[in-house]
Amino acid sequence: MPHQPEQILEDKLVKQLGSIGYSYVELRHEAELLQNLKEQLEKHNDVLLTGNEFLQVLNHLDKGNVFERAKILRDKMQLTKENGDSIYIEFINQEQWCKNLFQVTQQVAIEGKYKNRYDVTILINGLPLVQIELKRRGLELK
Repeated sequence: MPHQPEQILEDKLVKQLGSIGYSYVELRHEAELLQNLKEQLEKHNDVLLTGNEFLQVLNHLDKGNVFERAKILRDKMQLTKENGDSIYIEFINQEQWCKNLFQVTQQVAIEGKYKNRYDVTILINGLPLVQIELKRRGLELK
């Protein structure tokens, strides 16, 4: 099997996802990822969030183990806005899934305990839910 560079695989995957309705968004760093998340959640929920309100959302998402976080994504979050109004933030529309906002990006760098760069990331309503690491075709995996 001939070798195929990773970049060609990435580009083909992104093009395929675009053909089924995913929007391409260029996000290179965590700050851009967070800004996109805020914008997509605002669009999905038809609401504007202040910086403090968005911080409450991030704190809500950053709780529990992997199973508890999955439940958080399925549920709505009650948020008290700075003006005192109470609203619900939906992270993923499970009943009418086509109303979710689907995006794809490439080469996002995230720094935490380790520095990682993901080849392709799929986002739903700005949430980076699938990270794909591609390998060149024709190489044995170790």
